[in-house]
Amino acid sequence: MSEKEVNWKYADDLVVEPEPIAAARQHALELGIDAVSPAVGAQLALLSAAAKATSIIEIGTGTGVSGLWLLCGAPKATLTSIDADPDHHAVARTAFTEAGYATGRVRLIAGKALDVLPRMNEESYDLVLLDADPENVIEYVEHGLRLVRRGGLVLVAGALAGGDVANPAKRGAIATGFRTLLDEVASSSAVLSALSPAGGGLLQLVRR
Repeated sequence: MSEKEVNWKYADDLVVEPEPIAAARQHALELGIDAVSPAVGAQLALLSAAAKATSIIEIGTGTGVSGLWLLCGAPKATLTSIDADPDHHAVARTAFTEAGYATGRVRLIAGKALDVLPRMNEESYDLVLLDADPENVIEYVEHGLRLVRRGGLVLVAGALAGGDVANPAKRGAIATGFRTLLDEVASSSAVLSALSPAGGGLLQLVRR
């Protein structure tokens, strides 16, 4: 194990996940869903708290791991979560309920994100989390920047594509798409950007 891998593992192991999140993570493992790592989850909670988020939207509900982390940081926020798999929503709904979040605080929308996002109101959210369909990441970010208020956050999980982005020999569509996105936001005057290597990578954008 390399020094970087040791550091990443240490960062994950340092996080003590609340029981509802640990249970949701176990369900994700059972269903074969790649949930955000504990270290990335802790960053999501910190960022939602720093943003004082009251309105959050995420693409990719999974079993609720990322949504629960976001609400840990912003316990008074309303979360809208989109996922194409209704079975995921059933598991996630149970996770949110068991964590004590009322039904009206968590809005689950079943459908393909590219069909749902155009219908969402622009500049209506404090924070947008994108954690689904990496092949569509550039389109998701475009929608995210439309939906988030000025000064709000757009977060992209898995932005290092399992290490493929950093390896120039990897020329698949997903790795190339993330490289293109990272290059564009790094030189854009429309956003402030930072890339955390924790977990699968977390791209953080603030809309200017």
